[in-house]
Amino acid sequence: MQISGNYLAILPIVTLLTGAAIGLLIRQHRRLQAGWSFGVILFAFINSLFLLAKVWIGGQPIVYQIGGWSAPFGISIVADLLSATMAMMSLLVISAGILYALGCKDMVTEYPTFYPLFLMLAVGLTGGILTGDLFNLFVFAELMVISAAILTAISDDKKGVEAAYKYFYISLVAGVFLLFSVGALYASYGTLNIADLASRIQANPNHILMPISMVFMLAFFMVKSAVVPFHFWQPDFHTAAPTPVHAVLSSVVVKLGIYGFLRMTTLLFIDQMDTAKLILVILGIVGIFFGGLGATATYDAKRMLAYSTLGQLGFILIAIGWGSHLALMAVIVYSFNHSLLKAAMLMLAGTVSSRAPTKTAAFTAITGLGKVVPVSGWLFLLGGMGLAGIPPMNGFISKLILIRSGIEIEEYLPLILLLVGSIITLVYVIRAYQKIWWVQLPEQVKPKPYGDMFLAPAILIGLSLLLGIWSEPLLQLAEATVSSMNIPANYILAVLGG
Repeated sequence: MQISGNYLAILPIVTLLTGAAIGLLIRQHRRLQAGWSFGVILFAFINSLFLLAKVWIGGQPIVYQIGGWSAPFGISIVADLLSATMAMMSLLVISAGILYALGCKDMVTEYPTFYPLFLMLAVGLTGGILTGDLFNLFVFAELMVISAAILTAISDDKKGVEAAYKYFYISLVAGVFLLFSVGALYASYGTLNIADLASRIQANPNHILMPISMVFMLAFFMVKSAVVPFHFWQPDFHTAAPTPVHAVLSSVVVKLGIYGFLRMTTLLFIDQMDTAKLILVILGIVGIFFGGLGATATYDAKRMLAYSTLGQLGFILIAIGWGSHLALMAVIVYSFNHSLLKAAMLMLAGTVSSRAPTKTAAFTAITGLGKVVPVSGWLFLLGGMGLAGIPPMNGFISKLILIRSGIEIEEYLPLILLLVGSIITLVYVIRAYQKIWWVQLPEQVKPKPYGDMFLAPAILIGLSLLLGIWSEPLLQLAEATVSSMNIPANYILAVLGG
């Protein structure tokens, strides 16, 4: 059944876009602009909750056809359970990021364009998830790149400009990859609407340009999610970004790639992805060890958590590569868990570094500084337990589902490597905790009497703890999402009608 004229699907995008424009108009009133931006992102998040609830309860995707043009001729905004869940998760974390920015002492938050750019970053990510058209995926992804690059370039960190250039040009290459894929698919099937394309690929799966389009699209999403060896922009870029921006970049922005892999394997290229799934498993294992060992050896807390993202995404890639029902449930739960915890831990590193005489997250500067903010230490330890998969955090639930899925399909070697990777996670988390909160503060170091607030990371850690103790709602959502993904005809019929 086609549901047209449903504004609930497009409302988050319109809200954020309008909010960013109005934010620019009131740029002379910084407090008003900051409060307005938080209100806008909170409204968009609440709207995403209603959207998810309507899709979940109704059992059908919600489709808005822009301009009244029916698919595949017009632009479709599609909220099925996968896109609605990912959009809600992203807006939750971005809401926490803007809340953190309200109490952040970085000078960058005083820039007149900081909050509008933050909202535009949310537009790019949310639009990329909800769009039902591949070319508009490119447009939203580029909007996200430009916003993130500018936010990093104006960072207090003197390396921000260099990191922003590196990210921008590498993302430009990734955008070209997607355009090549889009061109090959359009030349082959005459459409860029995702539902229509999926239908036509099912009817004619052996077109000569199919392998080329798949390779370029895989490369695009690998760059977006910083999959090893496409990761080289990520540690420098994320380390130099302002803390509230870094928290969003390293937790939910990289999930656009995960979302793309799920669409490729369960909707667009269902019968053509066997080799690609094996590649994802191999790259996932490499990422777990490369990211984990990189995090263990690095010199900076924010950089450590950036490398940690490479490792944590490796677990998710393995589950996508396995592709079973239980493995895909692990992808949803793990993605949600990682988004909450990684954002919170980066914010906690920011609360500590904000107390340093010169704001930096280098271990040489923040060793023992956690003694000034002991509450953030307990929160950091809980977050680290979640990343390592230790109860009662929700990370334990996601790791347990992932392990059960591996046992179910008898993938024992990757399982052993996965467990070793979890131990490495615990090693670098404990190392960071000891350096920051366990070691005594050197006498010559005089911490600042003020710093960033830790309300936002406390909310995210608390939510992960709650979902660890009471995991049933998230598990039910993951079950329903995977069940809907495994019936791609529902998505196709909702968009195209018939």
